[in-house]
Amino acid sequence: MEKKNSYWSDIAFATKSLTKGLALTFSHLLKSRKSRSKISIQEEGYFDHQSGIATVQYPFESIPVPDHGRYKLHNEIEDCIVCDKCVKVCPVNCIMIEPIRSAEEFGKTSDGTSKRIYAAKFDIDMGKCCFCGLCTTVCPTECLTMTKEYDFSTFDITDHNFPFGNMNPTEIEEKKKAWDEHQKNKMTAAPVVSNPTDQPTSAKPVFKPRIKPPQQ
Repeated sequence: MEKKNSYWSDIAFATKSLTKGLALTFSHLLKSRKSRSKISIQEEGYFDHQSGIATVQYPFESIPVPDHGRYKLHNEIEDCIVCDKCVKVCPVNCIMIEPIRSAEEFGKTSDGTSKRIYAAKFDIDMGKCCFCGLCTTVCPTECLTMTKEYDFSTFDITDHNFPFGNMNPTEIEEKKKAWDEHQKNKMTAAPVVSNPTDQPTSAKPVFKPRIKPPQQ
């Protein structure tokens, strides 16, 4: 049979556990007379400076965030070549792009990449973003980055849509007309072939294997 605890042994155990818990509480109270150091988790000795008041007077005070955290997205539109890779890799479709092709190169990015497509629209809906960081990984010119800004809450969810396109409606119409005119001129300048036999053929010659007659 199991031995039952006596009345006095229960009181002794309760007193011991209560004393241990109160000692831990009072030790924290003594250490919380001053605020702890506001250092980033990336700094050496971060876990050695966790004693003290942890509460900060936000937004007047804030704890430093890591440099490579996943927060609000930003697009340096001057370095964007509108390659559409970020749209294709995004698992939640939070990036919306409206491209307009150009007949010739109209500029270069900071790394020397040619720019041949205008961004009539480049919107990022942070209300849909899952902060996976895939778009920043596939970006060939590294124009998409995640900033340190994490507090962009609003009362209207539509305010989470951030436009980065810098073209006005007049410029958009001009670029579209210029591309349409370029396509028309290209079709007009194409040579007209009157005789179908004059058309260059790219078909490969038919290979006919030699079949020997059966020997008798």
